[in-house]
Amino acid sequence: MENQLKLKVCGLTKLDQIQELIDLKADFLGFIFYDKSPRFVLNHLSLEHISNIEHSGKVGVFVNEDLENIIEIAEKANLNFIQLHGDETDNFISELREKLNPEIKIIKVIRIGNQTPDELQKTINEQPKTINYLLFDTDSKAFGGTGQTFDWNILNEIEIPIPYLLSGGISPENNHQITTINHQPIALDINSKFEIEPGHKDLEKIKNLLPLLK
Repeated sequence: MENQLKLKVCGLTKLDQIQELIDLKADFLGFIFYDKSPRFVLNHLSLEHISNIEHSGKVGVFVNEDLENIIEIAEKANLNFIQLHGDETDNFISELREKLNPEIKIIKVIRIGNQTPDELQKTINEQPKTINYLLFDTDSKAFGGTGQTFDWNILNEIEIPIPYLLSGGISPENNHQITTINHQPIALDINSKFEIEPGHKDLEKIKNLLPLLK
């Protein structure tokens, strides 16, 4: 198994930057379909634009979105992953899995705030078996994009049964600390710490991060 961490760049809004990230071999491209986000992609790109991006790691990020909307957007934008970042229930996720193209993988976000390791473990254990990946992010009322990290040490006190992505305030200053996590993530999910302004990525910073993931 390869040890190299994959990279997900989330909150993309600019086609030229997306092409640069593809050239840099970013593994996941994150598009936010949450209209309260300052990085709401449909303010900048159409579903057709996203559909025409040739990449196998296109992730649509949704927060408590209507099921039929997710399915329609996934099809029209030709998404490869659905990331559920809200309070979606087991029934919702099961129904989504049934109706979604089976090739599209589901990522469920678990927001980490003040839970004890036991509480976090219970949340993980209760996730439906139909999800493919977990993503751990810092809890906030704004559903992510805080630029804040949570205490990664909690991940050493729990069992993580499926592959996961790590998000929440990852920056050039703290990414070396990821090596202290026993059960390594498959990917880092970067966003606000690698931006000039919301949706406008700092590609130089991202280029400098890439060699550190090997």
